[in-house]
Amino acid sequence: MSGNRPATSMDVARAAGVSQATVSYVLNDRPGSRISEETRARVRDAAERLGYVPHAGARTLRTGSSGLVLVALPDVPQGSLATGLLEELDRKLGGRGYTMVQYGAREVKGVAAAKAWAELRPVAVLADLARLTGAGIEVLRAAGVKAIIGMGSEGIGGIPSVLADHEGVGALAVRHLMERGRTEIVAIVPREEGIRPMGLERLRGARSAGVPVRAVDLAFDEGEAAAFVAGLSGGEGVFAYNDDYAMLLLAALHDAGLAVPGDVAVVGCDDLPLARLTRPRLTTVRPDLSEAPASIATLIDRLVRGETCGDVGIWTLQLIGRDST
Repeated sequence: MSGNRPATSMDVARAAGVSQATVSYVLNDRPGSRISEETRARVRDAAERLGYVPHAGARTLRTGSSGLVLVALPDVPQGSLATGLLEELDRKLGGRGYTMVQYGAREVKGVAAAKAWAELRPVAVLADLARLTGAGIEVLRAAGVKAIIGMGSEGIGGIPSVLADHEGVGALAVRHLMERGRTEIVAIVPREEGIRPMGLERLRGARSAGVPVRAVDLAFDEGEAAAFVAGLSGGEGVFAYNDDYAMLLLAALHDAGLAVPGDVAVVGCDDLPLARLTRPRLTTVRPDLSEAPASIATLIDRLVRGETCGDVGIWTLQLIGRDST
């Protein structure tokens, strides 16, 4: 090709000596077309020589679907669990013929967010429930989005949701502390804005376990952790929201000369690899996400095909008992 102009399907057709429709049939591998293997090989060879890449926008105009699954990233830090989930979801969707794209602009919500997503003409949108509104959902539907799925801890009417049971995390952690004989329970609620709502949900779960639970707001800060530890009387069981906060507290307890679990028992959540390397080894709640990518990909595919679907749980929970309790 001359200059910087990208090759078109018409260029491929001329080089292969076939019609533009034949190029489309061959490169899109459409079933039911009577095209010889010799012609198919000629078209593919011409496309490769010219560096032809199909135009996604043209495909959208032709088929009415881009094949894009847009994942609107939530306004929370992406830890290793979330990153691993998205990577595996990308693989599962790719195996079904979809292309997953991650969309930032986390602060944009409602109709404004829906209009921005709709511009890409995705076939499916997976977004945090906090960013979806009724009006926004209608914008997406009017734009031809076939699958609209919320992410959160509680479903909403009208669309299926992918649900994470944060209350279950808190309840499981506190029940374990109770089983270890702890009667004075403290639950850490992170002060960071992005994860605080999940901390409050885990606190509600902790308080559903049947014993009084004292909530403590805490920033991820060594000074605040030291001040919190200085106020402990001994004998407490602490649910630290997640493994990062739990390891912050383990360091503060060590610096204060308090024994874990002798003086204070600590439970985290996530079962990060470092949880097994701390001393003492950290007891934690493990959210098992192994089935989530396949379940979400199946949900998206069924909705795109026009099926009616309900909510899907994103994880199962397991208490991993180690030395810190």
